Amino acid sequence: MRVELDEPKCVASGQCVIAAPDVFDQRDDDGVAIVLEERPGDELLDEVREAVAICPAAAIRLVDQ
Repeated sequence: MRVELDEPKCVASGQCVIAAPDVFDQRDDDGVAIVLEERPGDELLDEVREAVAICPAAAIRLVDQ
């Protein structure tokens, strides 16, 4: 599984960081999310799915590869 972030859609709410702090962080200057772990291990997938579900801008996708 691979994490994709559509940065222009991100509204910098930080919900992804709260849900999956090992996978997401936020830029200091504008708060836009960044992906720390593009291919998270199986142990992190539930957290990533939660981040996808609660992202208010629907800017995160989990792609099966």
